[in-house]
Amino acid sequence: MKNKNKIWLIISVLVIFAMTLAACGAPATPAPTQAPVTTEAPAETQAPVATEAPAETQALAPVIDCMGAAAGDQLNVMYQWSGAEEEKINAIFKPFIDACGVQIVAESTRDAAVLDTKAKSTPPDVLFWPTTAPMTLYTAQLKDLGSLGADAGSYASFWQALGTTGGQWLAAPVKADIKSIIWYSPVQFETFGYSVPATFDELDSLVDRMAADGNIPWSMGFGSDAATGWTGSDFIQDLLLTQQGPDYVMGLIDGSIPYDDAGVVEAYQTYVKWAADPKYTVGGAEGTVNTPFLDAIYKVFSDPPEAMMVKQSGFAGGEIVKQYPSLQYGTDFDFFAFPGAKGMQGGADYMMAFSDTPAVKALVTYLTSAYGAQVWAETGFDLSPNKNAVGKYTDAQLSKKAEALANASGFTPDLGDTIPAPFGEAEWKAIIAAVQGEDIPKALAAAAAAQAEALKQ
Repeated sequence: MKNKNKIWLIISVLVIFAMTLAACGAPATPAPTQAPVTTEAPAETQAPVATEAPAETQALAPVIDCMGAAAGDQLNVMYQWSGAEEEKINAIFKPFIDACGVQIVAESTRDAAVLDTKAKSTPPDVLFWPTTAPMTLYTAQLKDLGSLGADAGSYASFWQALGTTGGQWLAAPVKADIKSIIWYSPVQFETFGYSVPATFDELDSLVDRMAADGNIPWSMGFGSDAATGWTGSDFIQDLLLTQQGPDYVMGLIDGSIPYDDAGVVEAYQTYVKWAADPKYTVGGAEGTVNTPFLDAIYKVFSDPPEAMMVKQSGFAGGEIVKQYPSLQYGTDFDFFAFPGAKGMQGGADYMMAFSDTPAVKALVTYLTSAYGAQVWAETGFDLSPNKNAVGKYTDAQLSKKAEALANASGFTPDLGDTIPAPFGEAEWKAIIAAVQGEDIPKALAAAAAAQAEALKQ
């Protein structure tokens, strides 16, 4: 019996051992609730791998063509910007530097004599200057921007015309500030039922209506030390743009139209009507001539306001906030483009190139591209004349100014800043004399003589 029991014990042990081996060698069966592990989604649910965002949502890609420039290449630039302005241009340069590794060496100067010395010895690779004068002075040295990769399609034809001489596109605008705007209080307009005028006739009618209501339409102020009178020059130029157009103004600048022409007389007559009569402007002629130009801005937004409107450049918005920090743009103060003006007046900085290295080509291509315009707008360095900047500004005032500039049919530089001495001072004297009652043709005669002398006509 004992032997039989031993045999069964041995058989049981062997069976258990065999079952154990079988269990170890077989693959484990997944639990009924365990999801199978997959390396890719089934064909019907797997999303395709996208190489770019859909067209309707794709942001402007920061692609910069380095045009063969190599990391470490040096690029010498010259400009007049300093302080906060220099910080902004450096912010605009940064994506270009990051993409291409180019080292920018900058020199800042406001002295045209320094530029002249450099141009005649070791000119900068790229120049940024607030006039197109270097285009005339250094025509033979400057490179055609089209051959460097500049995108002409980014600019209105009038911008290209301003930067072209002898059939060569030598200067492209990179920064602009507009002067053809009028500042007002939307709250005050709403209170009296006034609407923003869309044409010059509507502006003229609005001025008369304001005066009839007992409200003074304009706040004007010439006071600016040695430059007293420049605000009158800006106003008259906007009237010239309205009554005669930008080609006429450019004719005054090149001397083909004398400053005592009948069109100039007409603009002065309109201006003097508003600037000399206390019904139309604060303090009449005496107030216009003796009020500091900043005070003229403040009078429109004081409590209570002393006038309904002031014609002033883009910088006025910042001055209003400095003086009245509680005022809100769009509600307490705003602006509109000079109604009926056939073009804009203002200042602009132009880019010119003295060399054609790959680094120069890369910078020119970048700043005239759609992406360069976007960076400029987002940085908020005044306005970019590059049409691709419209809609990219983060500042509400700049955005509205950009729309006004984009809708302009021309752009003219300031007469007094562009025609050489002795014209500027002679023009201011003529304006002051006319406002104070001197016969307009007589006042213009001296300015026309100064214009001819300055331009050697």
